[in-house]
Amino acid sequence: MSEIKERIMTFHSFLIKYGEIGIKGKNRYMFEDALVRQIRFALRDVEGQFLVHKCHGRVYVDCQGDYDYEDTVERLQKVFGIVGICPVVRREVKEIGELKKDVVAYVGEMYPEGNKSFKIEARRANKRYPINSMEINCELGEAVLDAYPGMKVDVHNPDVRLNVEIREEVYLYSEIIPGPGGMPVGTNGSAMLLLSGGIDSPVAGYMIAKRGVQIEAVYFHAPPYTSERAKEKVIDLAKLVSAYAGPVRLHIVNFTDIQLYIYEKCPHEELTIIMRRYMMRIAEYFAKKNGCLGLITGESIGQVASQTMQSLAATNAVCTLPVYRPLIGFDKKEIVEISEKINTYETSIQPYEDCCTIFVAKHPVTKPDPARIEKSEQNLAEKIDGLMETALKNTEVILVGE
Repeated sequence: MSEIKERIMTFHSFLIKYGEIGIKGKNRYMFEDALVRQIRFALRDVEGQFLVHKCHGRVYVDCQGDYDYEDTVERLQKVFGIVGICPVVRREVKEIGELKKDVVAYVGEMYPEGNKSFKIEARRANKRYPINSMEINCELGEAVLDAYPGMKVDVHNPDVRLNVEIREEVYLYSEIIPGPGGMPVGTNGSAMLLLSGGIDSPVAGYMIAKRGVQIEAVYFHAPPYTSERAKEKVIDLAKLVSAYAGPVRLHIVNFTDIQLYIYEKCPHEELTIIMRRYMMRIAEYFAKKNGCLGLITGESIGQVASQTMQSLAATNAVCTLPVYRPLIGFDKKEIVEISEKINTYETSIQPYEDCCTIFVAKHPVTKPDPARIEKSEQNLAEKIDGLMETALKNTEVILVGE
């Protein structure tokens, strides 16, 4: 929005446009209700008071009194399910002569340069209004042309589509601010994200949440080999993801003793795969305990040794829940672009090591044989069950983004 619009235009509501929700048939109301809940949550601590409601198959955010416009729009742009945010000016319903004045004033404030092509799109929801939609279009279009000679009508590809909806009040809007799209969080179950301090896993969580999935997360901490600041970095990433995904229950697992034992007992070229398999086992334990329907990782085929097709198959083998990898076909550049868009990149590149990078093998196996990996894991039989039980029992759980 231009500086002029910020300074003089007061918007009283936001019309929320949604995409896929509109084709949900008889279940559509459930998705609309979920979207309303998510919007209310997103605006919970924004300056101002807001009434979020459904009306005639649409979702509105009515702004009551003064509010922070920029902050409000920024929060709405992080609500999955929204494809467009239309700032609305509301006016009293008046006879056509007065309505012309309101529309001319709106155009003058929104487009002071006065040289746009435009189209009036009137909608007469209030059937008591004495003239129909087509007549309203003609009357208002003529008024705009008379007031601003530089404006011209283009009904096929206009610069400005001025919507005039006559309801209990008149709604005027012409701008559509893009939303994130997707589905409202919570409409497609929940899943457990293996969250590290890297670039990929926060992006994976964002992408699955965009499909309506409620996110939980598990982080593997390895003190003293990883610092307390590394843990804080992951909590910060969880907070950034929660701006889109809603509150995230984060499980912080002390993985040090398990890693050291694997390091002691297993071939070093297999360390990464075996550690990863135990991470998947732990993540699945908490996922099942909390009713999650799958696991999420940030893996991409061939990015590192533990992400070859053979390595992914070896880690999948220990899971009974499905493993979702939304980045599987992405290259690093594409992942970085998304991380920059969702504001996780600068946090992800902070130089605090996670447990995977601390214990990485110098020459990791890239085509692990599952049978050989299972045989190597037999070396852990003496103590691994007890170490796993201790790690599960002492896991710290915090709610991020509440």
